[in-house]
Amino acid sequence: MNSFLTPPNSISTKTMDRKRFLGIAAGAVLIAGSAYYLTSDTSNLVRDDINPGEIEKFPLKADEEAILFLASLAPSGHNTQPWFIKYVQPYHWLICNDRGRWLPGVDPQQRETILSIGAFVQNLEYAAHHLGYYCKFTMLAATNQDENILNVILTKTGNTAQYDIQKIKLRRTIRSEYLVDALSKEDLAYLINGQTDFLHFVPNTAKEYKLINEQTIEANRQQAYRNAAQAELATWIRFTSKDTERYRDGLTLAGMEIEGLTAWYLRNFYDKTDVMKSAFRQQSIDQVKRQVSQSAGWLLISSKGSSVNQLLETGMRMQRLFVDVRGRNIAIHPMTQILEETNNKQSINQITGISDTVQFVLRTGYVKNYPQPVSLRRPVDWFIRPNTT
Repeated sequence: MNSFLTPPNSISTKTMDRKRFLGIAAGAVLIAGSAYYLTSDTSNLVRDDINPGEIEKFPLKADEEAILFLASLAPSGHNTQPWFIKYVQPYHWLICNDRGRWLPGVDPQQRETILSIGAFVQNLEYAAHHLGYYCKFTMLAATNQDENILNVILTKTGNTAQYDIQKIKLRRTIRSEYLVDALSKEDLAYLINGQTDFLHFVPNTAKEYKLINEQTIEANRQQAYRNAAQAELATWIRFTSKDTERYRDGLTLAGMEIEGLTAWYLRNFYDKTDVMKSAFRQQSIDQVKRQVSQSAGWLLISSKGSSVNQLLETGMRMQRLFVDVRGRNIAIHPMTQILEETNNKQSINQITGISDTVQFVLRTGYVKNYPQPVSLRRPVDWFIRPNTT
């Protein structure tokens, strides 16, 4: 899932040309006390800075709004949030596929779109159970391109599953500062959870680990220099705080873990045209090289096929894993370019010997500190529509 895409970490101070960086730093010092600095874009917006907004289109029940917002905290490629809800009546909705949020440059068959919607569905089910509702889902879609994916009716049961919804709220993709320590047997068993038909771990001591690293770097290189993919990426990067607040989606600087002076420079002096320049492309590849050198291994999620139902189930499986790892200080970073670029010398199946279809490639490892989530989400009112069918 291409949030699974690795967003280029733009210009990090570690990789920036020394002369250029010193010039930027000197300029920052000169303007630090000036009116320009005070009126410039000085800090990254994060999730806590944004007011979720108020429901206006539909008089939603409080539980409906809570459930749908928690569902929307699911990950998606470039954080496009490719779902919307058709409102039939209270607690009866259609979960839909938003064509305007597809990523044809890296996901031309909408495989990753459906996986993302599966993650959304899993969050919805967890949140509904927490508030004492049973979800009845009915499949509507026959293809990845169909608009209506699932019909869902929520029925109050009087019982609560006591699911810890903080797990949904605190889920975060971490891209840097992974430890190379091996996962303990207990933690690995916890991750796999007996699902050996679907979850496969490649430790950093295995020869396959090095091959996946190499092919991931190569796939990122291909994608960075493929103009359609790079232009698509540029469309979804939110450099300025103004765009961040306006859209509440996409790849923000905070979400890409860019802070401090570098973030200030990018917010004030970068735009989408810079993403297409060679320097930006090369810096993103260099960042990937650093990332793949830091992990305990690769966790792969496969499915028996690629029907809409199987993709939804796989997205749900991934989300169940993703919301559970924080408590063990295990980070997950989806890096799916190896599945998206067809010119790789070796496919993930050839490297690992997995016969089923690999749907997720997740870099995995321990981290010392688990930061709070910062990626933005649209208010519920922005992704709910009347059912006119």
